[in-house]
Amino acid sequence: MCTTMRYSLPLVWLFCVMSVSVFAQVRIAGKVTDEVKKEELAGVSITVKGKVIGTITDSKGNFSLSTNTPAPFTIVVSSVGYQTQELPINGNRTDLNITMKEQVTFGEEVVVSASRVEESVLKSPVAVEKMDIRAIQNTPAPDFYSGLANFKGVDISTQGLLFKSINMRGFGANGNPRTVQLIDGMDNSAPGLNFPIDNIVGVPEQDVESVEILPGAASALYGPNAIQGLILLNSKSPFLYQGLSANVKTGIMHADNRTEPTTGFYDASIRYAKAFNNKLAFKVNLSYIKAKDWQATNYTNLNGGGNADPNRGPGTAINYDGMNVYGDENQANILTVGQALVAARQLPSAALALLPNRNVSRTGYPEVNLVDYDTKSLKINGAVHYRLTEKIEAIGQINYGFGTTVYTGNGRYSLRDFNLTQGKLELRGDNFTLRAYTTQERSGKSYTAGLASIFLNEAWKPSSVWYGQYVGAFAQARQAGQSEDQAHLTARGVADQGRPVPGTEAYNRLYEAVRTNPISNPTNPGGAFLDKSNLYHAEGVYNLKNEIKFADVLIGANFRMYQLRSEGTLFADQVEGRTGTITINEYGGFAQVSKQLFGDHLKLTGSLRYDKNQNFKGQFTPRVSAVTTFGDHNIRLSYQTGFRIPTTQNQYIDLQTPNARLIGGLPEFFDRYQLSNSYSRPDVAAFGAAVLQSAADPALQKQAEDLITLQARPQVVAAVQAGVTAGQIPNNQTAIDAAIQQGINAAIQANKPAVVQGLAVNANLANLKPYQRKEFKPERVANYEIGYRGIINKRLFIDAYYYYSVYTNFIGSVILIQPTASAAPGLLPLASGVLSGNTRRVFSAPANSSERITASGWAVGLNYSLPKGFVVSGNIANNKLNNFTPSPELQTSGFNTPEYRWNLSFSKRPTATSKAGFALTFRHQDQFTWEGFGQPSEAGVPLYANTIVPAINNFDAQVNYKLSNLKSIVKIGGTNLFGKPYFQAFGNPYIGSTYYISLTFDELLN
Repeated sequence: MCTTMRYSLPLVWLFCVMSVSVFAQVRIAGKVTDEVKKEELAGVSITVKGKVIGTITDSKGNFSLSTNTPAPFTIVVSSVGYQTQELPINGNRTDLNITMKEQVTFGEEVVVSASRVEESVLKSPVAVEKMDIRAIQNTPAPDFYSGLANFKGVDISTQGLLFKSINMRGFGANGNPRTVQLIDGMDNSAPGLNFPIDNIVGVPEQDVESVEILPGAASALYGPNAIQGLILLNSKSPFLYQGLSANVKTGIMHADNRTEPTTGFYDASIRYAKAFNNKLAFKVNLSYIKAKDWQATNYTNLNGGGNADPNRGPGTAINYDGMNVYGDENQANILTVGQALVAARQLPSAALALLPNRNVSRTGYPEVNLVDYDTKSLKINGAVHYRLTEKIEAIGQINYGFGTTVYTGNGRYSLRDFNLTQGKLELRGDNFTLRAYTTQERSGKSYTAGLASIFLNEAWKPSSVWYGQYVGAFAQARQAGQSEDQAHLTARGVADQGRPVPGTEAYNRLYEAVRTNPISNPTNPGGAFLDKSNLYHAEGVYNLKNEIKFADVLIGANFRMYQLRSEGTLFADQVEGRTGTITINEYGGFAQVSKQLFGDHLKLTGSLRYDKNQNFKGQFTPRVSAVTTFGDHNIRLSYQTGFRIPTTQNQYIDLQTPNARLIGGLPEFFDRYQLSNSYSRPDVAAFGAAVLQSAADPALQKQAEDLITLQARPQVVAAVQAGVTAGQIPNNQTAIDAAIQQGINAAIQANKPAVVQGLAVNANLANLKPYQRKEFKPERVANYEIGYRGIINKRLFIDAYYYYSVYTNFIGSVILIQPTASAAPGLLPLASGVLSGNTRRVFSAPANSSERITASGWAVGLNYSLPKGFVVSGNIANNKLNNFTPSPELQTSGFNTPEYRWNLSFSKRPTATSKAGFALTFRHQDQFTWEGFGQPSEAGVPLYANTIVPAINNFDAQVNYKLSNLKSIVKIGGTNLFGKPYFQAFGNPYIGSTYYISLTFDELLN
């Protein structure tokens, strides 16, 4: 009996608890309708305030919910496009009749990114923008990500149809590492390639609930790298968005610069979600896009002047390096090659007088022949949600993306079959979140177009042979009486004879080999990189609202681990002592306290975060803010700080490129490559300029002639005497003296350039000092901001701010030149090495600028709601670099941002009384200079190449119509209407016009 009692009591206890729960349940039920049309509304969310429990209305507007929460409590009724309501519940209610009123006032949206707690846009302590489902439906852009360009202060750099980088507040970049993009709390940056990968492998548009953009430093709450902004993408919960939805979209893309100007594109997605008893829910998403990508056809000669069209041949552009032409980065000095040929007895010494002292480049291939423009993207997303209790929800989620596109970094990367998988487990309560996720990056068949084209040329004909043929043919052409330009054409024709032509079998065979061979292949290198890097991340956030009452307190912590694997094609993961994997650990934590004062008219918030990466010192990032509220008017002040840990490539890259070896900034690389005897590019440039100036001095030239005469006279006299003895020279003093002088003159002509350079080098050598490595540190910013948000007359929403940012330890790169040998007999190895491309190695390493950099800007946005759903809106943003002082580590600022950009929009959304909608948008940005990736100078040393990005004027439009009976919306639109193709950044493609039609079906469409 005791045994029976022992096993029975727990069952009795469990039965009692369950019985109490059943009898304690409160049931509510009713119907939700539109206030104007009196029609039932489907998909309206009804949740218990402060809990995760809730339900949605069915297709007839009915709902039913049972909860263990004891009465009284409050329910929250919400739906996109309608005003949120909070209703008190005092007991069982099965006759609720709720009418929803359309939301017409801006600023009432709820955001979570600004403070990591829910708050209205109006009362946010910092600048924030939000795109919700209605905005996504109404944007004239063909996809929601492109539509982000309509927000104030948001700059987008388009590298391909599927690849766009968001930049904010200056220092624009392709694949900007100074912004953080989170998808459902998961960092979307590729752990090996180091950039947020846009929406290539993100959330299908059918599953996007909202996008929040936080310009400015956000490190105090979100940790490293959110130094200039945060993009937070939130997907739809399967509890709140159930049923089937699908979208099909097709149209044409047109740009005059493309091989085939007009092509079609295809975009389809489907989503299904289902909930069971408000406890278990799941969703699945599938999206596929296919198109011919935009093409990069900017053939400007980065070496200055000359021919801008590679199809016309090098002609006047002897040293041609086209922006979107690759392989022509490989360059050599004609005179230097000639001297080597003379030394090898392959060219007579007299020919040196015919060779100019200038560079010539190998013939390159345009990008259209090198990258895969057959762009595609497959996204598969699935999640299971389970409500453990009314306060706790568990989530398991997997996002998988697979695609082909083109990306711009230190060159153009053809991302072929690139794929990324993210898996997440999350436990979410009313006052906490626990999350762990992983990012698995796989580069597929990706390669760099620049390296592939370099090795394509080398596989066909080694540069040592090509340049020898070129110089030999050039000398012969000059001896035959051709002009210098004609001789260059002749020489290139000789050296290029038999060169593989794109489209031929010979070209295809060679190119397929070099784009699939790994960069690190010791015998047959190519352009392929083999990145299989992983990221593991765990974090927790806890709101102490139940423990602390006098203030709102939020705490959080995280741990992150990178695993870098590239088989030596990107990282130094194959060096001695490593097993093919580089591991980097980071951890951090934060606390935030906020307090309402003076009857909720003032809210003060302060937060402090600490982060530590194993390779760098710990970083503290504080933030304080104050928001004053008087009615519908809010003024905010904030001081924010942020920092950026050097990317994984900044830390561990080890990659030989056409121009330099890219290395990490950690001490191990300076030791491995013995860079204590290297010299910065600015110092070498100054040294070279001083050498040239000294070499032009008549006194030094006279000294060189005297030295040559002194050294050559004994050999010349002996040679003349031998000639006299042999009867080749008349035996009289006049003839002998003339022969001696002729021999000395020949010696002067052959040796004077080298001797003059040697004397000039020795005269300036004391001014050339080795580069002193500095500690490599995280980049930091301090941001001061004042802003105003307000609503006037319930119609006009105003949002304005001014910011001032101070950057320290800004991460740039230093070009280091290391001499390897003497260029000519009798010259110092150091002096000759740094001035000759054949006797030095060039390195590029990330490093911090010692200079303080400041930037400032402001923005104003206006939205005015007119009757019947019409809206007029506009915004303008200004960004300005206030001061910049070059340093060896940062020769150019890379601000890369137009000073002014503005948007105007006139739109109408479908309303309860009208099924039609439209949107017209005009965007403008000023012309500006983009400072791009390194290119060779005349001396073969990588420099920063600049290009002018012309002013851009875009006009986009769309019209849509709601097919209520079909639960669908049909939409017809176009972007860059009637406009010419434009590009947004250095090396990027020209973007043409897109015209599309789409049909969206949604079971919850109201």
